[in-house]
Amino acid sequence: MIAKIGRSSNLFGTLSYNNTKMEKEKGEILLTNKMIETADGKYSVAQLARSFEPYLLANRNTEKHTLHISLNPDPKDNVSNEKYRLMAQQYMQDMGYGEQPFVVFKHTDIDRSHIHIVSVCVDENGKKISDKFEKVRSMKVCRELEEQLGLISAIEKENNLKSEIFKAVDYKRGDVKSQIASVVRNITSQYQFQSLGEYNALLSLYNIAAEKVEGEMHGYLQRGLLYFPTDRNGKKTGNPFKASLFGKKAGLDSLEKHFESFKAKMKSLSERDKLKEQILLALQSSNDEKSFTKKLQKEGFDIMIRKNDVGRIYGITFIDHRSKTVWNGSRLGKECSANAFNELCNNNLKPDEKGTEQTNKKSCSSNDTNFPEPILDRFFDMMDTESAKDLLEAVGGLLPSAQEEDYEEIDFEKRMRRKKKRLRKK
Repeated sequence: MIAKIGRSSNLFGTLSYNNTKMEKEKGEILLTNKMIETADGKYSVAQLARSFEPYLLANRNTEKHTLHISLNPDPKDNVSNEKYRLMAQQYMQDMGYGEQPFVVFKHTDIDRSHIHIVSVCVDENGKKISDKFEKVRSMKVCRELEEQLGLISAIEKENNLKSEIFKAVDYKRGDVKSQIASVVRNITSQYQFQSLGEYNALLSLYNIAAEKVEGEMHGYLQRGLLYFPTDRNGKKTGNPFKASLFGKKAGLDSLEKHFESFKAKMKSLSERDKLKEQILLALQSSNDEKSFTKKLQKEGFDIMIRKNDVGRIYGITFIDHRSKTVWNGSRLGKECSANAFNELCNNNLKPDEKGTEQTNKKSCSSNDTNFPEPILDRFFDMMDTESAKDLLEAVGGLLPSAQEEDYEEIDFEKRMRRKKKRLRKK
């Protein structure tokens, strides 16, 4: 089980977020503690907020008084509502919030069910409840609850997370957003690359395409990324998701820093010369594209090839899974460039023969990709690149997780922080 703890100064907004889930029939209230009851057992946001008013009025100087906790069992755990109630009560008691008013919401809008607990972290006298060693205490409580309720241990799963994280997106499975997130939130810490094209080559292995968008909004130049699910041939299969839904690492600013940080390093990598040697040996001993691809795949490479409409190769990217590096062919030398490879695969074409580039690029490997051109898109709601750390970074993930995230929740938290900043400026 994974616990995530967030704090804000917007109680009404936090309650509204959870209430919206219920309005969409994707959530319900499982438990209330020290809350003002209603005759019919149903609650509006205003009714829920009334129970916290005395605590907020007594609040002395705690700015982030609202507590928003999510408890996330493993997706394979079959947790009943009664177990969720016990889980919430025990967690709040052990964390020092057992005597506080709180409400427990169950969310069912993603593949796994989970609960959210909304409370305040100031007591009835307005004094802040201690949060010292909160993460350590929370982890301890989670382990105890796993044992008590017979849940899958997050600690035992930790060693298997890498194999769980990097899976190709299958749009037929649904919850595409979480599938994309499990890749893009982790891949930059695993692989080295120097350009958006190389990044896209890597993403194509997981049926994802990243598209750069730029334009003017409210008089300001905005720029960012959209992520699309694709099929095995690189064709887009659904609506885009803005990068801000997946955290800072998935955004354009963070990626550009990643490109720069590895440019100098990758030039001097000892693996670079070894990779070049392997590629040239395979190239020299191959008669065609298919045999060349097979040789390198046995060595742990994936190859992305881009062709124009007459079959001329104008781009080639090598992905070495052993050294976790991605290389445009020309970065390894002219012998590994698209031109050199074109002469091998298409020696019947002259080097100066031209054709219009295809939008649907071809690949030697079984995973093809579509390298998109920058466009303005109506789905793009530009992220604030100067926004504060996202929810997970703000509270700290207790453990890495391959579970599906509730990215609408994370996006909601970020919007509330941006709204607060704008109000301050006024």
